[in-house]
Amino acid sequence: MKKISARIKEKERIQIKIDSDFIRLDALLKLANAVMTGGHAKIVIQEGDVKVNGEVCTARGKKIHKGDSVIFDNCIYEVI
Repeated sequence: MKKISARIKEKERIQIKIDSDFIRLDALLKLANAVMTGGHAKIVIQEGDVKVNGEVCTARGKKIHKGDSVIFDNCIYEVI
């Protein structure tokens, strides 16, 4: 039997600094340049492609606070 090995690409970690108490999820994705427009953010969030603190989030208005992490498109966005 032939042995198959695979390498799993490690997710890139990107820190996003905010000056307010929170930022909306759709605005965070735009700020991080993860999406081109707010409409694109709305689509990827509603389709379940975004995780907040490890759980799928479909609410584009979700408040993201310092210390939260958002995973999208093989990147981890850490809010600081």
